[in-house]
Amino acid sequence: MNAFSPRRTVVATAVALLAATALIGAAPARPPNLLFILADDLGWADTSLNQPNAFYETPHLQRLAARGMRFTQAYAANPLCSPTRASILTGLYPARIGITAPVCHLPQVILEKGTVKQAAPTAPVLVAQSITRLDTRHHTLAESFKTGGYATGHFGKWHLGPEPYSPLEQGFDVDFPHWPGPGPAGSYVAPWKFPAALNVASGPDEHIEDRMASEAIAFITAHKDAPFYVNYWAFSVHAPYDAKKQLVEKYRAKAATLPPGAGQRNPVYAAMVQSLDANVGRLLDTLDELKLSENTIIVFFSDNGGVHWVAGTDASAATFGVTGIPITSNAPLRGGKATTYEGGTREPCVVVWPGVAKPGAVTDSIIQSTDFFPTFAEMLKLSLPAAHTFDGKSFASALRGAAHDRGPTFCHFPHTTPASGGLASTWVRVGDWKLIRFYGLGTDHTDLLELYNLREDLSETKNRAAQNPAKTTELNALITRFLADTEAVVPARNPAYNPSAGADPAAKTKAKAKKKNAPKTAPVLD
Repeated sequence: MNAFSPRRTVVATAVALLAATALIGAAPARPPNLLFILADDLGWADTSLNQPNAFYETPHLQRLAARGMRFTQAYAANPLCSPTRASILTGLYPARIGITAPVCHLPQVILEKGTVKQAAPTAPVLVAQSITRLDTRHHTLAESFKTGGYATGHFGKWHLGPEPYSPLEQGFDVDFPHWPGPGPAGSYVAPWKFPAALNVASGPDEHIEDRMASEAIAFITAHKDAPFYVNYWAFSVHAPYDAKKQLVEKYRAKAATLPPGAGQRNPVYAAMVQSLDANVGRLLDTLDELKLSENTIIVFFSDNGGVHWVAGTDASAATFGVTGIPITSNAPLRGGKATTYEGGTREPCVVVWPGVAKPGAVTDSIIQSTDFFPTFAEMLKLSLPAAHTFDGKSFASALRGAAHDRGPTFCHFPHTTPASGGLASTWVRVGDWKLIRFYGLGTDHTDLLELYNLREDLSETKNRAAQNPAKTTELNALITRFLADTEAVVPARNPAYNPSAGADPAAKTKAKAKKKNAPKTAPVLD
């Protein structure tokens, strides 16, 4: 019988019809779940992801990295927490949103951008007055997931506003502990000073992350048969610095073997890092046990750089039982939390995309917190409002192993933070080059420009602005266009600025009086 016989044609047709019938009757493939793990104040060098010999022990993060792709050049959109969180949820720059400082727990509801009205004579510029709530007019990542039929849950830190700006008004079905503040009041170890719902601990030594992870695990378990989007946004490792006593003693003994000048030797902070890592491990175990790991995208990221000042030098950074020791070190990166140097915004990052991202892969592709939403939108074909736009750019191509060029990347921080040494500034990165514009710090009250080649000078020690005026001018023009496009609040010259005021005792007295009577502005280190 030849290949075109009538009998063979009938058989082939019947087989094709049976296959088509089976496909029509089969249930559609279930969309992947998403678990987004966000640490608070965890620096780029605070885990074994980027520092294999780090003082801190993070075996579960290493286990996570073995399942997916590690990004060595992942940036937060701001060196402080609330702005970065807003950028993740919206895909927009904090400069556009107007949340540029972590002030969303304050009672004042401010929804319009602006600058402070006055400042001390020692301040060269009038800094921004940050918006204090994530306005519900912004379409959020959670709302896209909810529209797509996902169960949505937020567990842990929010810090983008209380009701009516809480997770429950921003697309989440569940929010626990439904707490608008920056962190647990008093202690990370039970009993906690939270709403009554959270004050029920399984034991006196229960860590806040133990409880948060348990709540997230319960949600995942309850929704294991349908797609879910879970935010496990940890309170750790933000102040107050407190941890399980047995872990503190473990690291106290370990620190005793280190030289006195070691940057990472704080036993309390190390214990906090381990508790965070342990609960990442519990979440991975749960996905494995429920056989969900192969259909769950996982992200691990941090909202800003590690706290690089000495414990006890700032009221919000007092370490229980440990003073005079650095909280952490971001070395080889310069600076840290609340600065616009690399230590302030370069973050540890792992993305697991089962079946797509190569397990154990490492990439130096540049990505930013604004990019997560557009990436998930592409990966999962999420529903978006008509004419919706992002500041971020999808890095799905990088996860697939292809080349990824994000283009210019920006960070706008129109505030000053004395505890960290942070100054009002904006940076742009293009390729290996990074330009920082510091407002009002140049000659004659002009802006100061610092240019660095990060491939050759990761620690940002050699300012090349004077030696490379063409590149400086090119990048500075990009900053100017970015500020205009996002309608950013740009620090304005302080008309009362007097650089010699600090040297004159009488001027100091006047400055203190003026500061006392000036409108209250929110601290930006929460």
